[in-house]
Amino acid sequence: MTELGTAVPDQQKHAEGQQPQGRRPESGAAARGYGVPGFAAWPVQGSPKDAGKALRKRVPRAAHAELIEDADRPDAVAAVEESNRGRIAGLTPIRVGRMAATPFAFLRGSAGLMAYDLARTPMTGIDAQICGDAHAANFGLYGDARGGLVIDLNDFDETVHGPWEWDLKRLATSLVLAGREAGADEDTCRTAAHDTVGAYRRTMRLMAKLPVLDAWNAIADEELVSHTDAHDLLGTLERVSEKARANTSGRFAAKATEVVEGGGRRFVDAPPVLRRTPDAEAAAVVASLEHYLTTLSEDRLPLLARYAVHDVAFRVVGTGSVGTRSYVVLLLDHRGEPLVLQVKEARPSALLPHLATAGHAMPEVSHEGRRVVLGQKRMQVVSDILLGWTTVEGRPFQVRQFRNRKGSVDPAALAADQIDDYARMTGALLARAHAHSADPRLIAGYCGKNEELDEAVASFSVAYADRTEADHAELVAAVRDGRIAAELGV
Repeated sequence: MTELGTAVPDQQKHAEGQQPQGRRPESGAAARGYGVPGFAAWPVQGSPKDAGKALRKRVPRAAHAELIEDADRPDAVAAVEESNRGRIAGLTPIRVGRMAATPFAFLRGSAGLMAYDLARTPMTGIDAQICGDAHAANFGLYGDARGGLVIDLNDFDETVHGPWEWDLKRLATSLVLAGREAGADEDTCRTAAHDTVGAYRRTMRLMAKLPVLDAWNAIADEELVSHTDAHDLLGTLERVSEKARANTSGRFAAKATEVVEGGGRRFVDAPPVLRRTPDAEAAAVVASLEHYLTTLSEDRLPLLARYAVHDVAFRVVGTGSVGTRSYVVLLLDHRGEPLVLQVKEARPSALLPHLATAGHAMPEVSHEGRRVVLGQKRMQVVSDILLGWTTVEGRPFQVRQFRNRKGSVDPAALAADQIDDYARMTGALLARAHAHSADPRLIAGYCGKNEELDEAVASFSVAYADRTEADHAELVAAVRDGRIAAELGV
């Protein structure tokens, strides 16, 4: 057993804010004109809302219906093979098999291919911290520090600073595909895409009107259903919430570990999803936790100091993430109660090369795990209190709680009368997330009050859903012909 966090590790300290020396500035008009880096200038110049409106002349909202055919676009199989580069070779057939299951599953694993296409669509030039993979299954419930449940975006592997339109179009497209998989008719699927955008647009207008602090913390969970008129979802959300409350480290440990002689617990092999790691590999993961502690707020360290590390296992996760290195670390407190951390490899965002194509400067990324963690904190109202990053044998990783009362709605299993409610709810959440890093007045000014943008993105989404179905069919044919290996049903 290894004691975790028994002393505050050395870490770079941030200087505390200091008041300027000398005479204090006077209040009222005499105080105007003090420029402080990091703060807005006073008096405020110009109108972000008017600037957003002006962008409509350069990029008409109707232009967002465009889906440009590119002769150099990689085919589906080539795109999947490229996205598998650098992953654990023995696991990539599982990833291919999961992507081949349905067109919606294919979309989930092909953020890079869609980014290739989005880089050739109209963009306003307004950037935000974007999820990069904002499909409908990447929203869900998770626990906050006080035991409550929060619903928000919950996957940030691809997060970057980029065009807000990319997230919105990916979300709307995913709802068309999820609706088709659920058996909804085409009108229902298109309406879901349309209303995703409408909820995004209306929520952004609300953010623009609120005081800044109110907007920052907007859309409390208990108000979300009413805000988006998602009352048909209430029963589903209640069932998901009930399951989420039971989805804890303790429950996972009870199923995935066994008691060892002398006390403590260890993971039990459950291939191919869970396997115990060789001693050297496990030791490297445990050693990386020392650096992880330096990325946390210091007030978290006494909490982790009360746990000891007992075991490490490798666990396959997700659809798009299959083949990346991902570990679960078992910690036990003095009573033997478990806390499980996930140490998950952070690869470069699949969007990065396509941002360059779209005319964006390539961001400097010092650590991919840090990129993921900071992007998540910039988009969520409430984040995991143990969210951090580290390096294992030269590879960047993010660290977070595993099974932190997480729950999710399967959008492809919703009834037809619920898909539209879910679309409005996720559209509102996406707007709130973008408003943390982009001025909501600017985006709201561009989006406007009418449904022109809603109609345009709905048209794009239906067309892109058709393209995704064709891509999926190519992958299925390649699997059937033996051109690419796939392990189905895992």
